[in-house]
Amino acid sequence: MGRVQEKLRSFFNNRWLVFVAAMWVQSCAGIGYLFGSISPVIKSSMDYNQRQIARLGVAKDLGDSVGFLAGSLCEVLPLWAALLVGALMNFVGYGWVWLVVTGRAPSLNLWAMCILIFVGTNGETFFNTVALVSCVQNFPKSRGPVVGILKGFAGLGGAILTQIYVMIHSPDHASLIFMVAVGPAMVVIALMFIVRPVGGHRQVRPTDDMSFTFIYSLCLLLAAYLMGVMLVEDLIDLSHTVLIIFTAILFVLLLIPVVIPISLSFSSESRSLEEEALLPEPQKQDPGKSGHDANEVIFSEVEDEKPKEMDLLPASERQKRIAQLQSKLFQAAADGAIRVKRRTGPRRGEDFTLTQALIKADFWLIFFSLLLGSGSGLTVIDNLGQMSQSLGYDDTHIFVSMISIWNFLGRVGGGYFSEIIVRDYAYPRPVAMAVAQFIMAIGHIFIAFGWPGAMHIATILVGLGYGAHWAIVPAAASELFGLKKFGALYNFLTIANPAGSLLFSGVIASSIYDFEAEKQAHQHHHLHMSPGTSVFQGMLRMDAPKCDGSICFFLTSLIMSGLCIVAFVLSMILVHRTKIVYANLFFVCFCNHISRMMEASARLFSTLEDRCPNSVLCGAVSPDPPLITSLKTDSSKLPHGSDEASLKLPGFLAKSRKMGCDAEPEKRT
Repeated sequence: MGRVQEKLRSFFNNRWLVFVAAMWVQSCAGIGYLFGSISPVIKSSMDYNQRQIARLGVAKDLGDSVGFLAGSLCEVLPLWAALLVGALMNFVGYGWVWLVVTGRAPSLNLWAMCILIFVGTNGETFFNTVALVSCVQNFPKSRGPVVGILKGFAGLGGAILTQIYVMIHSPDHASLIFMVAVGPAMVVIALMFIVRPVGGHRQVRPTDDMSFTFIYSLCLLLAAYLMGVMLVEDLIDLSHTVLIIFTAILFVLLLIPVVIPISLSFSSESRSLEEEALLPEPQKQDPGKSGHDANEVIFSEVEDEKPKEMDLLPASERQKRIAQLQSKLFQAAADGAIRVKRRTGPRRGEDFTLTQALIKADFWLIFFSLLLGSGSGLTVIDNLGQMSQSLGYDDTHIFVSMISIWNFLGRVGGGYFSEIIVRDYAYPRPVAMAVAQFIMAIGHIFIAFGWPGAMHIATILVGLGYGAHWAIVPAAASELFGLKKFGALYNFLTIANPAGSLLFSGVIASSIYDFEAEKQAHQHHHLHMSPGTSVFQGMLRMDAPKCDGSICFFLTSLIMSGLCIVAFVLSMILVHRTKIVYANLFFVCFCNHISRMMEASARLFSTLEDRCPNSVLCGAVSPDPPLITSLKTDSSKLPHGSDEASLKLPGFLAKSRKMGCDAEPEKRT
């Protein structure tokens, strides 16, 4: 009985269970992408024009992105309480909108509807913040894949909820708003005690890469399945039973990832001593000193004192020079010859507060690049229904589902490929964002000219590019500005999303659309006006103006394409500025890998020499004893506040904990 309880405790504290639960929570955090499906219902029932719908879209984007409240509450409340607050906001906001649209509640002014949309969508920021903060802390070495998958499921939420709505088969289109109000709240309340930090950095296993590969494969299968189901439902009139079967298979695919924590907790044996030895021990610190206080001062001085040409030396020579400079500084500081002064602020790769980040050019380059790139993509998402209708498509749901699926693939792929760029090539992660923005620029060109099939291609390109932003930006921000205040930094960067939507959709796109619609309306009434009827009387009988043809969004799309090119240039500037940061990050991981290999080989040959001391083979292949000895230092002889890793390796190597690489030496077995 005790063993079963231990297994259950291990299961509920498994970081992979937290990750899977966060994936389910994030699939409910993409309700904002359904605005293209619910906006026609609101427009017809409330008799709004396109500019008023654009105002609601801006309110939705503000609610989806302004996360100051979520970030603040997550610092003072338990994470489960933050999720509960978000669920209640989602339920109250969209629930009231549903009551107004269906006539069950009195009609409200436009500003009141904007507030309700804002409150309902703002619940997503609580889901996002709790899921990202929990999983980034649980998987500090896999930020790119973790952020990409989580943000990908947020993007896929629109397609999942659309499929559930199709299964419900309700003739009342307003029931989609009711489902948006109730469904996510129920899921989040059910999972709110699971999504939390569980010390995942101490749960590293050799099978983690295989688990990520399994998750990636399942993501691709899920996206392909949703795409296939969507096309079949669009081309063939299916029975309600078949739709139920399709939706049941969707739920099975969503539940499959839970086999990972189950297998790790119940099917595997206890972790071996060798595996436990690879896990980092928590640092014991003096009450008045932090890890930064104890270890980083000398490293900061090394960075300040080293010559600029040292960065141009080969890696081995640079390491040797920096180690020599560190030793001199340690000795001088110990003898009292110099007083080590602390820097006035952190360097890139260390932990920044929001105030410290706001004075850095790199932070603003990320912000404005995100504003231009994601803002142009969000303009397409918010106006997708009107864009497709203007080009002659009656069913807008297919494009909403398509952009949700490709948004999902963009997020998953953006996290995966940007991680390859960083880990395998030591190149700055923002270069992946530049590629995504160039892809979006091409997609806007397709919308502008409205060629046959252009809407399908544009939906794919814009969805991929827009989604990639939300996998790349959080990971890059955590690498450049640290994890300590990641929630505040992330929520500030997300303000770029509604700011771009307010400018591009609320001002540019809606104004141009209404101008073209009124021009077409004037032409239509001049041709069809009955004798004796004035133009003024004819205009009074007009409904909300509607625009047809590619001209409706031609100029808007060209402007969006140009803005994506500007964002591309800003991203490349950021790439140029951060090359040395990512080069150091790569060197950190490389040195850790080499250090572990050499210590492992030292233990292996020590065992072999004990068993065959006179063996020629052992002597022939044994590593150089002085080299192995140089890795082992008597910690009692080190200056106070340092360790053997900090003395023997370069300064930025000891900072690698903040960059996602564990620089702590292995335990001796």
